[in-house]
Amino acid sequence: MADKNTNTKIDLKKMWATIRSNKKLFLKVWIITFVLACLWILPQPRYYTTTVSIAPETGEMKVGGSLASLASNFGMNLGNSSSTGDAIYPQLYPDLFKSTEFLVGLLDVTVTTKDGELTTDYYTYMKDHQKQNWLLLPLLKLKNWFHSLFTVEDTSDTCKAGKRFDPFQLSKKTHEILMNVSGKLKCTYSRTNEVVTITVTDQDPLVCALMADSVKQHLQLFITDYRTKKARSDCRHYEKLKKEAWEDYEKARNEYTSYCDANSDAVLESVKMKITDLENEMQLKYSVYTGMNTHLESARAKLQERIPAFTTLLNSTVPVKPDGPKRMIFVAIMLFLATMGTIVYAFHKELIDWF
Repeated sequence: MADKNTNTKIDLKKMWATIRSNKKLFLKVWIITFVLACLWILPQPRYYTTTVSIAPETGEMKVGGSLASLASNFGMNLGNSSSTGDAIYPQLYPDLFKSTEFLVGLLDVTVTTKDGELTTDYYTYMKDHQKQNWLLLPLLKLKNWFHSLFTVEDTSDTCKAGKRFDPFQLSKKTHEILMNVSGKLKCTYSRTNEVVTITVTDQDPLVCALMADSVKQHLQLFITDYRTKKARSDCRHYEKLKKEAWEDYEKARNEYTSYCDANSDAVLESVKMKITDLENEMQLKYSVYTGMNTHLESARAKLQERIPAFTTLLNSTVPVKPDGPKRMIFVAIMLFLATMGTIVYAFHKELIDWF
């Protein structure tokens, strides 16, 4: 047992001597690793990141004070009641960013590159103007050629209600672009301060900033449209009823005035009774009209109340420095891994004896 413990002791002098005897091997590995790492990481397109933060108005009447706020951090609800009955809370905004209905609305956003050479919609930009690592281009072309032999790609998109794309039925190419767009967007919600943070990543700094601002506005419009959908429907309903009530009142008034003009000199009681009936009918129609007008004004007031407020805490700005790829860090990691692998190779006999 004592001999075994003696043999398992690490001789640092012997280790250093082994490393020195393999210094040419280490040098070759470092040079090859450095060259290969640079060849891989340098052609990788740089990307930029822009962050926007907003504080949405939830319209909630919270009960429980700080205890309910503390419990919400653990995903619990201690009697919170909503005065608006919303189904899309800020906690669900990150899931909303995965919705096809939401993402399709971003494809028509007009973007401009920082050099000013390209101005187009975001769909065309994602489809035809994305930079690729030139080392991967032959593999991508080979992959596309191989797929074209066995599949017939559907490149046509269906339209819906005047919109360019129908979220219910997309072509394969458009679906792939939507997945790429979804990967560039990130939305997080902080339960502690109730702040929604939107992060957009793109290869061009100006496009990145423009899309961050557009995504924020699109989110606000999407939530506003959802929250005011019922109120807008009520307004259209009462506008229709108001118009019909006014037409009925106009008809009753014209009938009343025409009958009065035709029987202005009449003294018969039957004529007077008819005039009274027509006048009452006209007043009734007017009362209905004023009632519909009151309901319409009330519906418009409710519509205004339902419009949420969004406070922008962090505006979109054009990033100055790229967020990645971290080329120096990547090369350093590759050199470290290569060094560790070479050490294992150089000491494989000693490692067998130790273990």
